[in-house]
Amino acid sequence: MTVVAEKRNEMKVRVPKGARLTRFVLSPVGKILLASIALVTVAGVGVFTYFYTTYSKLIDQKLRVGPFANTSKIFAAPRTLNIGEQLTPEDVALELRHTGYTESDRNPMGYYRVRPDGIEIYPGPDSYFRRDPGLLKFKNGKIAEIVSLADNSNLYQYQLEPQLITNLFDRNREKRRLVKFDDIPQVLIDAVTSAEDKRFFQHSGFDPFRIIKAVYVDLKQGRKEQGASTLSQQLARELWLYPDKMWKRKLAEMMITLQLEQKLSKNEIFEDYANQIYLGRRGSFSIHGFGEAAQAYFGKDMRQLTVAEAATLAGLIQRPGYFDPSRHAQRLQERRDIVLGLMRQNGKISDRDYAKAISTPLTLAKNVVQSQEAPYFVDMVNDMLTSKFQDYDFQGHSFRVYTTLDLNLQRAAADAVAVGMEQVEARLKKQKRYKTEAMPEPQVALVALDPHTGEIKALIGGRSYGRSQLNHVLRERPPGSSFKPFVYATALDTGIEGGPHILTAGTTVEDEPTTFWFNNKPYEPSNFEHKFYGTVTLRRALARSLNVATVKVAEQVGYEKIVEMANRASLTREQATPAVALGSYEVTPFELAGAYTIFANQGVYVKPSFVTMVRAENGDTIFANKQEKHQALDPRVAYLVTNLMEEVMRSGTAAGLRGRNGFNAPAAGKTGTSQGERDGWFAGYTTELLCIVWVGFDDNRELNLEGAHSAAPIWGEFMKRALQYRDYASAKPFTVPDGIVTVQIDPLSGMPATPMCPQTTAEVYIAGTQPVGSCPLHGAGQPGMTNVAGWDNSRPVETAPVATTPNITGGEHPVSAQRRSAPPAQQQPTTVQAEKHPEEQKDEKKGFFRRLWGVFK
Repeated sequence: MTVVAEKRNEMKVRVPKGARLTRFVLSPVGKILLASIALVTVAGVGVFTYFYTTYSKLIDQKLRVGPFANTSKIFAAPRTLNIGEQLTPEDVALELRHTGYTESDRNPMGYYRVRPDGIEIYPGPDSYFRRDPGLLKFKNGKIAEIVSLADNSNLYQYQLEPQLITNLFDRNREKRRLVKFDDIPQVLIDAVTSAEDKRFFQHSGFDPFRIIKAVYVDLKQGRKEQGASTLSQQLARELWLYPDKMWKRKLAEMMITLQLEQKLSKNEIFEDYANQIYLGRRGSFSIHGFGEAAQAYFGKDMRQLTVAEAATLAGLIQRPGYFDPSRHAQRLQERRDIVLGLMRQNGKISDRDYAKAISTPLTLAKNVVQSQEAPYFVDMVNDMLTSKFQDYDFQGHSFRVYTTLDLNLQRAAADAVAVGMEQVEARLKKQKRYKTEAMPEPQVALVALDPHTGEIKALIGGRSYGRSQLNHVLRERPPGSSFKPFVYATALDTGIEGGPHILTAGTTVEDEPTTFWFNNKPYEPSNFEHKFYGTVTLRRALARSLNVATVKVAEQVGYEKIVEMANRASLTREQATPAVALGSYEVTPFELAGAYTIFANQGVYVKPSFVTMVRAENGDTIFANKQEKHQALDPRVAYLVTNLMEEVMRSGTAAGLRGRNGFNAPAAGKTGTSQGERDGWFAGYTTELLCIVWVGFDDNRELNLEGAHSAAPIWGEFMKRALQYRDYASAKPFTVPDGIVTVQIDPLSGMPATPMCPQTTAEVYIAGTQPVGSCPLHGAGQPGMTNVAGWDNSRPVETAPVATTPNITGGEHPVSAQRRSAPPAQQQPTTVQAEKHPEEQKDEKKGFFRRLWGVFK
């Protein structure tokens, strides 16, 4: 009972919670915990402040110069507009925007204003030009008038700002084509935000709804599949951070995102994102930004993207490698369709637009990387600048590099190569050897330049830059018969230098099996398909590319003289041997293009060039190209060689280029096939453009196609396309220099023709080297007529007597009999009356009986 009583009388005392908390805080454990919380809070605030301040300074510094300030730009040559050219103001405005111009007069590159009747163009301080603004007026879809806005004077032409080829000078081989937010089409903005961040223009850098959804889906599926990063977070990660997943990077990403949202507008953030985002690879380059991707994948300006194409680019963002269109086109199309569905779900496109877009096949542009970006050309520019200007950091500063490339011609070259190499492969597949073995990919090189300035206008270094970065334009290969014009130039130069043997285009030589002796060793060349033609003129020997006849010409003038002639044209690997006559010593297509300028440019050699000017960030010019040239050949000799190469295209090995659907402008050229048919060449030019084409295998195996059937068709296809452009369409007959004699001769006798000659042909000579007299076969004693360029031709020209057309070899040598020439020390060539091939004698007899039959009639 006592215990019970005690329990009933027990009193309960309640301690207030505040007192307990106070007692805990005052306890040793509470004090330690409180101090720890305070310390963590202070440390957190300190860390946050430190990172916030650090990244704030970093971002401020980068924003002051721009996030892409260290991107050097490579530009093509400026485009020239002429009165009468078919264009509209909208066409010009589009091209100006592509070069960096806008409608804002604050744009340092320049601005324009579209008028009802035309367009005004105002170059800015960063423009390539230092010139007055201009006005283009249009009528009926053509340029009707060009006016200088400085003094209101009329102009005949106006140059537009050079177009950007690429941004290349970075350590990661990135290609980027910078765009402004105003240039980004709304359909692309809608596609990107629908796929990546549909509340981008509403949130402040972080999307809590998307984060919650991502966490929920990941927990439900048991793996991390959902991305919750906003465009601002992606930009922070892409632009400033390395792609690791450490907590420090996530913290830095958060800090940078907050800074970006405070310092930039949404439009500016989207613009930087559009220029930075990684969108896959083409060849050895990584593609960054929608401007570059639109060109790389669709071959068009970003502003021209369709709904389906915009959704395709937006679909690449998630996993560019996984959706690579060159390898996984089906995956990319499925991803594109998902993006199109999101766009319709978000109300960005209608059901009709969705149905049309989703039914559109995924189609990528072909040859875009080759033609638009000219990767081999850009590599040459890069190599040239980094070697020539070693004190300048082209990878760390924004330089503007202006080149000679003509984008129209570059596209023409890429298309011509694509067409021509398909034909080459079709021919190769017919060869017996490829019935049982796999055929490697044949390669190609094309280089086109202005023969008067040496400026490279188009350059193709191979079939595919993605598969091989070897630039075949710079690769050494034997030029074969494309070197022969230098042999004949040396021969015809005897008309200038004089000497015991003056050779002309009408000089004859015996084309027959021959053994040549050099350094007491025999050299036995043969003609193509082992065909020989007997007595031939130098004109015919070059036109038919006769090897034996050419070596005889070389032996006559001296191998040393040929090497000297080649050196004048900057070909330096030749050696004074009989093989030099047949192009056995290696050259590069680039070198051969420069060498041929001595023929196309009236004897003046012009060194090829491809960079015109380089400007630093502050606008200072650190390099301006100066043309390197020298007189390598007398203009008269250059014309004679050109005239002979016109014959190559008229009746010789390149006659196939002519015809109803062929290339019909005035032109001169020479086919080339190296020994063993390992290389096919064609070198040719008009008055406006010079082009060299090479075709062969990288492993030096035999091509088994002569240049006429490998390189020449590509040359013809390219030149036909070039003629479509005003700058190259004005190909004219080659100018005849003063002191050139044109003589109507009988091709059988090689003497000036008479009215009785059944056949006549015009032959050209250096004045004083032409044959005089009359044809002895058809009415001897009748005067022939001679025309001399630059002379008064109102009466017959009196010239010093010249021996009749000489024969280099001398003696009678039947075509079927093999002749062994004496070693050079013992050989005594003579000059005698020209011989006739049996076929020509037969033709002569027929001519006589025809005339006899005419008498009886």
